[in-house]
Amino acid sequence: MGIRAAVLTVSDRSFQGQREDLSGPLLKGLAADLGAEVVSYAIVPDEEAQIRAALLDLADQQRVDLVLTTGGTGPAPRDVTPEATRAVTEREMPGLAELIRLEGYRKHTPFAVLSRAVAGIRGKTLVVNLPGNPQAVRESMEILGPLLPAAVALMKGEAPLNGINDPSWAARFEKEKR
Repeated sequence: MGIRAAVLTVSDRSFQGQREDLSGPLLKGLAADLGAEVVSYAIVPDEEAQIRAALLDLADQQRVDLVLTTGGTGPAPRDVTPEATRAVTEREMPGLAELIRLEGYRKHTPFAVLSRAVAGIRGKTLVVNLPGNPQAVRESMEILGPLLPAAVALMKGEAPLNGINDPSWAARFEKEKR
């Protein structure tokens, strides 16, 4: 099962060239480590319309399976990635963002609960918001890594008839997790 992935960094300063984007390239590598083919990487400013346009292009034109965003998920006034994601997705996948917050709080920092990140599906594209901090990106992908291939397969209808309870299918993802 090949996953075509895209990484979208949301940052005014990186978009303007005032700060190097560390999280996007890190996320590209972490996605590749999961076996995904990263076919797109872009930086957009913290502007809801531009984030929406980028997400729509990735889902509807490029038809990627997975979009991982980084940045713009906090409570600051210009953090609008969750709003843009909600505007373009058709179905929510709240458990993914909830798990990042829960495990981030339990294992790393109480500030993890300040994240407003969301996850959702548009067509056959899963969009997951991640924090902008490189260490938080790494921690989030450690949490989500084992789940993303299964989530994409289920979304694309590639799961067996009895779903994730099929022993051979579950074993496949256990192998990929190691």
